[in-house]
Parts: sequence; C-alpha cells; structure tokens
Amino acid sequence: MFPFFTVALPAQTVMVAQAVEESTSPATEESTPPAVQEFAPPAAEKPVPREIFRPQEVRPLPEQLDDVPVFNSNSPELVIEPGILLSTFPTAGMATPEAHLDFTFNGRFDIFAHHIAKAETPETIQTVYLGILAHNPSDRTVMVDFLEGATYLSQPDAPFVELPTHVPNPYRLVYAGPGSRVTDEVLRDHLQARLPLRKLIRPGQSEILLNVPILFQGSPSTVNGRSTYIRLESNGDLHLASLAMFAPTNEQGFYKPPTLEEWETLLQTGGLAGPRDIAASPPDTIGSPFYYGRVSGVSQGSQWEATLTDPGQEVLNIPPVRRPVSYGLSLLDRGTLGTGQIQSAPMVRRYPDTAYRAHGNYGIEYRLTLPLVNNTRFSRTVTVAMETPIKDDRAATAGGLRFFEPTPDRVFFRGTVEVDYTDDRGASQTDYYHLVQYRGQQGDPLVTLNLRPGEKRTVRVNFLYPPDSTPPQVITVQTIR
Repeated sequence: MFPFFTVALPAQTVMVAQAVEESTSPATEESTPPAVQEFAPPAAEKPVPREIFRPQEVRPLPEQLDDVPVFNSNSPELVIEPGILLSTFPTAGMATPEAHLDFTFNGRFDIFAHHIAKAETPETIQTVYLGILAHNPSDRTVMVDFLEGATYLSQPDAPFVELPTHVPNPYRLVYAGPGSRVTDEVLRDHLQARLPLRKLIRPGQSEILLNVPILFQGSPSTVNGRSTYIRLESNGDLHLASLAMFAPTNEQGFYKPPTLEEWETLLQTGGLAGPRDIAASPPDTIGSPFYYGRVSGVSQGSQWEATLTDPGQEVLNIPPVRRPVSYGLSLLDRGTLGTGQIQSAPMVRRYPDTAYRAHGNYGIEYRLTLPLVNNTRFSRTVTVAMETPIKDDRAATAGGLRFFEPTPDRVFFRGTVEVDYTDDRGASQTDYYHLVQYRGQQGDPLVTLNLRPGEKRTVRVNFLYPPDSTPPQVITVQTIR
C-alpha cells in the first residue's frame, strides 16, 4: 500500500540523554559525512536555520487532565545495573525501604514504562528482562482487566526509520520507534495479542502483568529500548512494581524468563536500578542549567479532553486570514509559550532524584473538539494543523510563535494523529496521519475545510503523546483565504 516503507532505511541513533532545558539556538552537533562514491558531486551544504516569527494568538488549552493515576516508569532510562525501577509496594519487610513508594491503585489506572538496555560489545550482551508485578494486599480476589495496550522493542519491532513528515496511516503500518507504534495502537483502542484480557490475583498474592526482554543475546544491536503503555481497570486494591533483571539460566545453561518467585526475591532484597539519571531541578530553579529529569513514580492524569472555543462562546470563530490561533499542547515549565499554563501531570509519588512533574505527558491522550464556524460574509478555506514551535515562555506575550526555516535535523515529534470531521461533500471522515516534526517546524494541514458564510463544522483531533518526543507542540487553526 505504501511500498516505499518496505525498503530498509538507516536507523537513527538511539539517544540516551538527560531531559535538559533546550537551547533556542540551532543544533550544532557534528555528524560523520556519508561515504562519497568516486566521481559523485559533493553534497550541498544545508542552509543554516533562521528564525521566523509568525504573528498570532496563542491560547492555553481549556479544561485539565483527568485524575486517573499512571504508574510511570521511565527512570533510569538506561538500565545497566538491574534492580527496582519503580515500586509502589509498602516498605515493610523490604531490604531497601526507600525504593518503595507505598501507593495503592484501585479502579482505572494506566501503566507506562520506557527503558533502554545496553552492552559494551556484542560479546558481552546479557539478556535483560523487564517485569511488572501486581500485588493484592486484600483478603479477597482482585480482578484486573486489560483494556488497551501494547509493548514493543526498538529492534526489531519498531526501529527509528526515516519517514516523511506527513504520511497517511490508515492501517497501523507506519511508525518510527517503539513509542510511535505503541501510542498508535492504544489510540485505536487495540490490545496487543501478547497481553492478557484479564488477570485474577488471589488474596495476599502477586501476579506477573508483563515479563519481556529489553535486550537479548543474539540481538543485532548492543542497545535496545522497549516502550509499554497499558490501560487497565481493577475491582480492588493493588500495589505495582517494575523491575529489571539479567535473565536467569536453566539447568542446560540457556537463558529463560524470570519466574514470579525470582521477581519477588528481587523486589524484596534488591535496590534501585542504575545508573541513576541526573537529579531533576526543582521547578522554582532560577537560571540555567535546568534539568527536567526522568519520571519515576505515580503521575495523575491519563487523558485531557477539551472543547476549543472562543472565550464565553460555544463555538470557535475562524480567525482572520493569515492570523492563526494556536492552543498549546504538552506545555511545561519554561515552555508555556507565554500562556503560563503547565500541562505536565503532577506527581503523586516520586523518587527524590526524579522529575517533579511528568514533563512530556508520555502516553497521555489528548481529545480535542473544535466547533468551527465561519462568521464572515464570505466563503473561507480553513486548515487545522499540529506544529512544533521553538520552545519559549514569552511567545504569546510577544504576539506570536517562532519557527525555523529550514528546520534543524532534530526530530521533536513522531506519532500518529486521528482526525474526525465532515468533509466538503457532507460525508463523515476519520483519517490517521503519522507525523514527524522537527524542532521549530510549521505543520502541514491535518484537514482543510471550505466553509460557506455562517457554516459550522466540527473537527476532532485525538492523539497520545508519544515517548521519544520533545514538547511543546500546538494545534493551529488558520484561515488561508
């Protein structure tokens, strides 16, 4: 259907870096030039990115995150020393009490986990497993339903391939990286076949919810990452833990998945996995450097549902020609685009050296409704787009957003977006597009509508914020003629 996606494309380098405040200057990293064949003309130098200022209004996003708790396991991102990644078990009886955050899940909750394993050489690769346990502390059996979810490795499941910036994706065939693939499947309410429909956990007992490798012997790469997002619902109290372990061996010396008993032993006797990421800077830190940190704990909020309207109205009047209106997405400390709004989910529990907020809102679903109306006496053409402006705290107060032309070679967003609308023929449409956006990139339209005078049409934009992306983004409504 898209035959060019079957061609092997070079994988991008897996970045293992701390989440640090981004500079607003163009990237200056040097890269190794490709080999040049004899007689081939020299490659043209890419122009230096220049800033473009676009006058417009920038608005905060209405409403707020829901209160669904998320088991958020993302620190340490790089796991070299196995151990406890995140535990919400009680501290009693544990060898490392500070590794256990004592939080109980009950009802709707989500699990997010993203970790990378690495070996020095192919000869030193040891299979590393990720395990997620659930414990029932009550005196009755607890039922856990798996609603939607998926888990994928970077290699070979979802490599970071180079893709066009805007590609139709009706059949889940287009993705770049495990975060892109996982969030696409959850967006479409899909439950991966390897995940169960239900788990029953007896009183006082634990069960394995997930038991999968991150890096395994025989892998073509010495670095691999796994992204997981699962939506669940329980009818009773649960404690959760994510752990990393070098795979044990059987009597014949072959690696095997860890058993429940082996995971429980690690949980009770082990310490925090390492190496630890750079400690996060407190939100009130003045000046630089400012470290956002990696998230490890329980964040609050799984979905942000909002209707985008003009103040005090039930509709969104289309803006004047060439004077766009944008709403911030995944706004964060030092990146509110002048709105003053921080959308990062608050942390209910966290380790002291990890992020103070769930910056980036990885896996959180945005469900946005835009009730557009043409309030002019003329027919107008209107577009709705997602964009990645240069991160700024002052943009709105300065009356616009800043972009780069051309964009630097730094991908800031990889993921699928769903758009529901009524087209110009009156037919209901649902389109899926996989977007790749670079830092400072103005977005291509997700939908283009021709509205008659007084005509109203509603556009809905849904997506899960993909891991491996960098906030903030915006959703932009623009009247082009």
